[in-house]
Amino acid sequence: MSTGKGRSEGSAGVDVDELVDEITLDAHGDDEQLWAFRQAFEDNIPVPCDGFVIGQPVSVLGFDYDGNERRGLTARCRREDGSEHVVAATEIVLVPRAHGAQYLAAYRKWLGLEPLPQQPAAVGRRQRQHKVTATDLDLERSVELVILSVKERSARCRLLAGDRVITLRARTVWQAVPGEIVVVRPSKQWSYAGHPYLSGEIDSTRLDMSASGLVPLRVEDQGIWDPGAQYWGEENDPIEDWVKPIIARGPRPSFEMEQVVPGIDWDDPDSDPIGESNDLKDAGDLAEAERVLMDLCQADLRCLDAHAHLGNLDFEHGPRDAIRHYEVGVRVGELSFGPDFDGVLPWGHIDNRPFLRCLHGFGLCLWRLQRFEEASGVFERMLWLNPTDNQGARFLIDSVRAQKAWDDDRESR
Repeated sequence: MSTGKGRSEGSAGVDVDELVDEITLDAHGDDEQLWAFRQAFEDNIPVPCDGFVIGQPVSVLGFDYDGNERRGLTARCRREDGSEHVVAATEIVLVPRAHGAQYLAAYRKWLGLEPLPQQPAAVGRRQRQHKVTATDLDLERSVELVILSVKERSARCRLLAGDRVITLRARTVWQAVPGEIVVVRPSKQWSYAGHPYLSGEIDSTRLDMSASGLVPLRVEDQGIWDPGAQYWGEENDPIEDWVKPIIARGPRPSFEMEQVVPGIDWDDPDSDPIGESNDLKDAGDLAEAERVLMDLCQADLRCLDAHAHLGNLDFEHGPRDAIRHYEVGVRVGELSFGPDFDGVLPWGHIDNRPFLRCLHGFGLCLWRLQRFEEASGVFERMLWLNPTDNQGARFLIDSVRAQKAWDDDRESR
């Protein structure tokens, strides 16, 4: 079987090509290599485990190979209704952070397929997920949950240690925002209409994207950005101070981030849920606008534009609430960059805009809360990431550095 050209990465950044070579090192011919993959699955993919087939949640009970090279590896699965089925192993989608998922990615690559297949879009914007069972929780201990979406008296959550979902009812749950981790002191667990619920008290809340297990957004190389090829004013005009160090730094690599918007058809502008939420906001239906955005977060916490627009809903009347939404978006985006990232994210690459919007909102809230030094750092970072400065950070940074109050500066503009 061909492994295809080029290098590719699977779960947790594992080099899939290297893993294929490792698995098939001493195996000759397709039959021996299939047996090698079967052994690798048995040794490295703990079963039963949660997976998806055609977007539907299943419990994967085991993998096998019966010697039929055309059929290849198979997987025995149990659906939520208890029925069991045997499917091709390539039909199984494990969550990327699942232990052993890289071996399934390597098998797909060996077959000449994409290592990490895209799951089919769910009907509407809700992807069915595996539900928490009674054996997943110990009511005698605190439970850590990742907030996915929030309603007035409840929140849809995911177990921090896995991907199973549960609805939390707690006195202060309305104060949480999608992407945060809450530590809950549980009091009761039950099911209603087939969905698991948990009640209790929230003891603490934190933001820790590295612990949340989110898969970083892809960042694609767009070549070199050269400050010498940019327009900085007329030939005899003086160069503004803020841009001098950017020009002096010289050419830097340019990138475009992956943009995640669950439920959108990129060929159909009428399917845009972000636009739908904005229309609802403009019509005065803020509750429904928020619901659309919460649904997006529930489907995929990496939808940066949902975090940005949730922040926008709170911006005018509650900067302390808005800043939490913006910061979640910033921290999710930062998972894609190393600590020493020195590239450019131009506004002209449209998929960079959700991250830049989150960063802009974050900086404005810091300014409104008089956290001047932090706000200055955010605006300076915006200028380095997007030197064409489509968002106007250069017009704000001097006021922030002078520790001029937000309201005073707004009145003068």
